[in-house]
Amino acid sequence: MSAELLGTVIVITVAMGFNYTNGFHDAANAIATSVSTRALTPRVALGMAAVGNLLGSFLGSGVAQTVGKGIVALPENHASLGVVLAGLVGATIWNLITWAFGIPSSSSHALIGGLVGATIFAAGGVVKWMGIVEKVVLPMFLSPVVGFILGYLVMLGVMWIFRRGNPGKLNRGFRIAQTVSAFGMSVGHGMQDAAKIMGVVVLALTVGGFHEGNGIPVWVNFLTAAVLAAGTYAGGWRIIRTLGRRVIHLGPPQGFAAETTATSVLVAATSFGLPISTTHTITSAIMGVGATKRLSSVRWGVAGNIVMAWFLTFPAAGGMAMLCFFAIRPFFG
Repeated sequence: MSAELLGTVIVITVAMGFNYTNGFHDAANAIATSVSTRALTPRVALGMAAVGNLLGSFLGSGVAQTVGKGIVALPENHASLGVVLAGLVGATIWNLITWAFGIPSSSSHALIGGLVGATIFAAGGVVKWMGIVEKVVLPMFLSPVVGFILGYLVMLGVMWIFRRGNPGKLNRGFRIAQTVSAFGMSVGHGMQDAAKIMGVVVLALTVGGFHEGNGIPVWVNFLTAAVLAAGTYAGGWRIIRTLGRRVIHLGPPQGFAAETTATSVLVAATSFGLPISTTHTITSAIMGVGATKRLSSVRWGVAGNIVMAWFLTFPAAGGMAMLCFFAIRPFFG
């Protein structure tokens, strides 16, 4: 086995490890509201998330190309595989730290921060700062604001339209409606987070000399979606408890409004190839929906911890990836 092939296999294996931890974080976000409102059982929600992620992975090619080619540029050689590996390891470490505390930080920004941190000192590596500002930093700040405002407005609309409805019947109806909104959220998650992982895998295949062009091999879609589902099943319930119960108590109408809002934002961003965070999007939508009750109904202390993790994720994952790069570099010289 050649050094390039071995290095590529190692990088893809670690990418799937990161993907598995992504299941702890972001795939859990996609089903958190439906499970917490008891609209879906965990087993049904998990199956829905798996199917939705697979479908969405085929629709997120624009996001995959942004992550694979719009963030960093690396020469096609064995050393570049070490850069990608260091970025993945740094992002994975940060994912595990935040998962241990039940904080829904952004796996997306951990991944991008890791790639940037590992590339800074890499020979021949170029960080595309303008692309990062336009396609990562600005959406990072705008998507939670849009999610909060849109969630607030959607929930107000739901409350006004059904203001004279019977609460019991409405809850039953919205539990059924959440089947649709939860599936939409899972598809949106696949369009974003599965696509980001696929972008990294294609980047590894490209710098290793095993792939050309902009297409994504079909096996990469299926492998990514399967590992995401496995990660969600294994450890996603910590994040579900944080989003579904600790930030604000959700009922079926609130869950439907939050999921519909988040899905709309994710689909819109994907259409422009913008890799936004599903974590930021669903969390801000939940806060916006909760604010329609009264501002005090949102547990702002928990929300503040989440926001702090958002700001720390990019530099923290980048710093860890930088340290990993110096440790890994001798093996990829």
